[in-house]
Amino acid sequence: QLVESGGGLVQPGGSLTLSCVANGPRFTYYGIGWVRQTPALEPEFVAGIPRNGRSQYYADSVKGRFTIARDNERNTVHLQLNNLKPEDSGVYRCAAKGDNVYYFPPHDADYQGQGTQVTVTS
Repeated sequence: QLVESGGGLVQPGGSLTLSCVANGPRFTYYGIGWVRQTPALEPEFVAGIPRNGRSQYYADSVKGRFTIARDNERNTVHLQLNNLKPEDSGVYRCAAKGDNVYYFPPHDADYQGQGTQVTVTS
């Protein structure tokens, strides 16, 4: 089970930190990613980190503004969102894939959480 938190309402240029906590004994088996979903668009895989945490993937739309990190001792993955834009708004879901990967199509995830809402507006 993946449980996200940290979403909220923020002005353009602001920051948020999202967290994903995994309940289960095999967290280190999974590559973890964040998927952004809006009603009008297909789900977008915005950031990912493999199970060893040694590299990261970022979509071009967030590169330079978002940072993903994982803490395997606490079964947690964080996503730092900086310099937020209105187009970053959406539901952010944590997704897990049982492999040492940092990218996977959202529909290939083994698990996804319920998501946390991020709204960027002035």
